Amino acid sequence: MSERFEVKVKPDLEFAAPNGKPLLLDLYLPIGTEGPVPVIVWLHGGGWRIGDRKLGPDFRVRFAERGFAMASIEYRLSSEATFPAQIHDVKAAIRWLRSVAKEYGLDSENIGLWGSSAGGHLAALAGTTGFGRLEGLELGNQDFSSEVQAVVDGYGPIDFLQLDVHLEFTPSDDPESNRLNSVQRHTDPDSPESKLLGAPIEIVPHLVREANPITYIDKKVPPFLILHGMSDAAVPAHQSELLYKALSEQGNEATLCLIEGLGHAFFNKNDLDGQPLEVTLRKAGRGEPKQIETGSKRIFELVETFFRKHLIEKG
Repeated sequence: MSERFEVKVKPDLEFAAPNGKPLLLDLYLPIGTEGPVPVIVWLHGGGWRIGDRKLGPDFRVRFAERGFAMASIEYRLSSEATFPAQIHDVKAAIRWLRSVAKEYGLDSENIGLWGSSAGGHLAALAGTTGFGRLEGLELGNQDFSSEVQAVVDGYGPIDFLQLDVHLEFTPSDDPESNRLNSVQRHTDPDSPESKLLGAPIEIVPHLVREANPITYIDKKVPPFLILHGMSDAAVPAHQSELLYKALSEQGNEATLCLIEGLGHAFFNKNDLDGQPLEVTLRKAGRGEPKQIETGSKRIFELVETFFRKHLIEKG
């Protein structure tokens, strides 16, 4: 599909107000589409402690001008509230989007999640918990579902207690990776994961389990696309391998894309698709044999194709 749409932005829309503090999202709407448009909700990275809804790629290009409504949301950071506040906020945003679907011309039956790093974790967690678990209905729009139809998890942490065991630094030309402090252990009291849970992760294994998307996987999880750079110095690619394995073992549709030479936070790079990158794709379908492919791919193009398949062309 080569058609490009003009984009209208609706900024600073309040979707919830936990403890009286407004939570906002920016909505990017393609103009001139036929009928309601599917929605992709972007969840920013930053270790659950920094970042905001402006942190990410150009949402006009990725992918509002391609016919998707893009909703870039904020959620409470760990300095404001500990887990599960963040997943409550994500689900509140999804329910709110369904509640205003007619007003903004949104297809409430086709909503996808796309997350980067900490946002990837929250996207995966929302995808595997579905509606009714870790829900936070007190944030409003209780009559609407937080189910999603597709999930893209970019290098999100999954099992916090396995992070240090598998962390290996591989040299990368990615500046985001090289700026990270690769010495800090994830079990440290001031690690992003410990700050998220409100205690050193080793002494709260029950919270680690509650925050782990794998805990909730059954046979009815929406399709997942999981992407990870093999030179990631912050979150080892093993985390994404764990999630892919758990999803596929339950018979769910899942694709794992491992990318040579990329470090952390690559979804924040608008020039990511300047040239194809070498990838290994592991694919598992419902009732289909697993496949492994290698080759050159453009990463944003992979993401768009995945969302187009599951939010527009399905059926």
